[in-house]
Amino acid sequence: MAIPQPRLILASGSPYRRELLARLGAEFAVIPADADERRQPDEPPAALAARLAHAKATAVAASRPDAVIIGSDQVAALGDRVLGKPGDRTNAAKQLAACSGATVTFYTAVCLLHPNGSGKAEHTDITRVQFRDLDAAEIDAYLTLDEPWDCAGSFRAEAHGVLLFHAIENQDPTALIGLPLIWLGNALRQTGVKLL
Repeated sequence: MAIPQPRLILASGSPYRRELLARLGAEFAVIPADADERRQPDEPPAALAARLAHAKATAVAASRPDAVIIGSDQVAALGDRVLGKPGDRTNAAKQLAACSGATVTFYTAVCLLHPNGSGKAEHTDITRVQFRDLDAAEIDAYLTLDEPWDCAGSFRAEAHGVLLFHAIENQDPTALIGLPLIWLGNALRQTGVKLL
């Protein structure tokens, strides 16, 4: 007799996370979580990412306790300054100008809740992106290509954004896009989700 697969839910409306999770081959549903994403006073960027990943997972688990819930959030930081999604070209140009010649750290946090409160696993993947020195013309040309208005840090690493970098340092290349699949695949197997 086959053991039933746990139901899997991604607690995020991000199309990037949806595309990444689909790579693992497991069936899943998407239920965007409603969580207050404001930074608390003096909250470090890594703690903010972890808190939001947990908040998103628990918000969805309240209505779907029988499922395996994946909550995730990513925070980009230039020093202690959090770089949010720019929203438009003007803000994106300002962000990239600030990042020119600097290193931006991305904290990609995941909270995996097991069914019926039977356990949880949490992880934060750290990616350091070293930007080249960028001039205004390069920034303008890049923004025309990728229009990264919904991306923290104002670039798409999976597209032309790689042209802005000197180097990337991380354990998992998918973390920079929004979901660290190496860690997540191992964590999901431990909940009984069959991937291979």
